[in-house]
Amino acid sequence: MTPIESAERALRRSAGWILLGLLLLAVVYVWALGFTPPDVRQGLAQKIFYIHVPSAWVGFLGLLMVGVASVVYLVRKDPVVDLFAASAAEVGMVFTTVVLITGPIWGRSSWGAWWEWGDVRLTSTLFLWFVVLAYLVLRSAVTEPGQRARYSAVLGILGAALVPFVYLSIYLFRHDKMQHPGPVVIKAGGPTLPGSMLATLLFSLGVFTLFFAALLWRRFALARLADAQAHAAAERDDA
Repeated sequence: MTPIESAERALRRSAGWILLGLLLLAVVYVWALGFTPPDVRQGLAQKIFYIHVPSAWVGFLGLLMVGVASVVYLVRKDPVVDLFAASAAEVGMVFTTVVLITGPIWGRSSWGAWWEWGDVRLTSTLFLWFVVLAYLVLRSAVTEPGQRARYSAVLGILGAALVPFVYLSIYLFRHDKMQHPGPVVIKAGGPTLPGSMLATLLFSLGVFTLFFAALLWRRFALARLADAQAHAAAERDDA
């Protein structure tokens, strides 16, 4: 099987998984709206929790993948690994953008403000978003493949290094520096989220992970297809 055929096969297979992911996303929100009780203090506004938190999980997962792939590229100089890193960055960027959209909407209802610059997690997530944006702009600006891969790998590692800081900020800074609520799932003594809400959250996390994987599979297949077609065109020109 040629590289072009392999990429086209992956494109066909990923389409079905994306459709399944979209269907399950609809199920998540029907479940969240119709069968999961509202929060006592926040009311229906808390339902955005089931999009916001899973989006953060898969967004950060994608950016961690960028960092790992970037390290592997710098060691092995494999162009395919560079393509995977770029694909993971694009998909991770999509979900991180969802986090930065849903967060202020939820915050406006819970905090009375769209944005709080003093909230370390919120501000550090925005900074991370700009690092990923710089990564993608760099890839568009640098045309020489090897140079583009090396420079973007450095930014990819920087972005991945920020992810643990963003996550741990809720533990590292005093509560008066954070508008974000404390952890309700991963904490000493076990989850404090009510059982029905926890079940909905875990289901949502699983669905978002599936959807993320399907999108990444498809984006990576598209990148491989474009690369294979470019190599085939170059070989025809040289013939």
